[in-house]
Amino acid sequence: MTETERHETVEDSPVGWVAKHIRRYVETDGADGGTFQGYPALLLTTRGRRSGTLRRTALIYGRDGDDHLVVASNGGAATHPAWYLNLSADPTVEVQVGAERFAGRARTATAEERARLWPVMTKVFPTYARYQKDTDREIPVIVIERTSPEDSAID
Repeated sequence: MTETERHETVEDSPVGWVAKHIRRYVETDGADGGTFQGYPALLLTTRGRRSGTLRRTALIYGRDGDDHLVVASNGGAATHPAWYLNLSADPTVEVQVGAERFAGRARTATAEERARLWPVMTKVFPTYARYQKDTDREIPVIVIERTSPEDSAID
C-alpha cells in the first residue's frame, strides 16, 4: 500500500473484470495480475478531475528507458478513457508495477515522441493498431516519469 492509499480511499475501476484484476494484483503484489492475457500490466492511480477521489485502473504498459508508457485507447472508442482525462487535469499519478510502487508525473507524448513510441506500444500489444483504425481520434501515448515521493500531490 502506498503512503497515499494509507490516508485516502482509492476507488477501483467500476468495470467488473478490471476491478477483479486490480484486486488480484494488489493482494499478490502483482504476482497474479502483473500480466493480463500475457501482456505486462501495471496499476495507475489518478485523482478524479471532478470528484477529487483517487481512482485506480489496470493498464497494459511498455517502457522507454526509465519511463513507463501506457495508451489511452479506450478500446478504440470515439472518446478518451476517464483515467486519461483525470491525468490530463492533474498529471500527478501513482504507479504499481509488480510489488514496486512509485510516484510519477504523466504527460501525453508530443507528436514527435508519439511517432517513435506508437510502434513500441503496438509491438507490446498489437491490437492498439486496430483500435486506432476504429476511431477518428488520435489515440494518445502517455509517458509516465518517475518522481520522488515528496513530489507526489496525491496525499
